[in-house]
Amino acid sequence: MKKIATIAVLIFAFAAGFASAAEQATLEVVNAYVRAVPPSAPNSAAFMLIHNHGDVDRHLVSAGSDVSKVTELHNHINDGGVMRMRQVPRITVPANGSVELKPGSFHVMLIGLKQPLNEGDQVKLNLGFDDGSEQTMLLEARKVMGAMHKHGDHKHH
Repeated sequence: MKKIATIAVLIFAFAAGFASAAEQATLEVVNAYVRAVPPSAPNSAAFMLIHNHGDVDRHLVSAGSDVSKVTELHNHINDGGVMRMRQVPRITVPANGSVELKPGSFHVMLIGLKQPLNEGDQVKLNLGFDDGSEQTMLLEARKVMGAMHKHGDHKHH
């Protein structure tokens, strides 16, 4: 009887681990890159598209990179007619949907760059999700056309 109980526990543990791995696989990050910036720029940002192939909303809750002193999740808000960036605690990736992190919207902010980010450089970025899962990737630094957003107007808590 002990053997049957042990086997049942092992099967349950395996199934729980498999379900957890399957749930983690529901998030897919594509087209991720960081903004190449001049050597004098103190900050940069990372952009990407996150697909959620699962049936429940998921949340990006943290990010980290070794190229910056601080890495935060940000969004642009309209503050009395002025667009300002603010740190956010999470970015929701809707069930069976996606969220685009792009200039002028949600993005990952790299604050206090430790090195210049030249076009073509590789930047390691780690994303943390609400279920404790993480995805680490290498992103290419790309020159982003269009208006450069000022990344100096940050309120840190």
